[in-house]
Amino acid sequence: QVQLVESGGGSVQAGGSLRLSCAASGYPSSGRCMGWFRQAPGKEREGVATIDRNGSTSYADSVKGRFTISKDNSKNTLYLQMNSLKPEDTAMYYCAARGAWLTACSAYLGPGEYRYWGQGTQVTVSS
Repeated sequence: QVQLVESGGGSVQAGGSLRLSCAASGYPSSGRCMGWFRQAPGKEREGVATIDRNGSTSYADSVKGRFTISKDNSKNTLYLQMNSLKPEDTAMYYCAARGAWLTACSAYLGPGEYRYWGQGTQVTVSS
């Protein structure tokens, strides 16, 4: 089993920065595809960024150049550094992990491709 807990959300002004963390427990996440998703009210959950077992990353076009996904395997923690935040980034952000041995890892994989989910952390960006 893998348990994921997000933290670091909050309210910021447009142009500001925020770093989200996702602590994994129960089983190491280093060998899995890990991703960040977000969901705004009335919208479908969308992929934001992913990082695979080798550290290769993938980003949605909407966040390229502004967001950076990273991980610390020793701490079993995933991060999402968000810079130059825009009001349209406002959403509940979720950490997710694919099942073990599933190699495909892309920001464009749908949420149904992920087995484990955190509870979410709210990010609100005001203009």
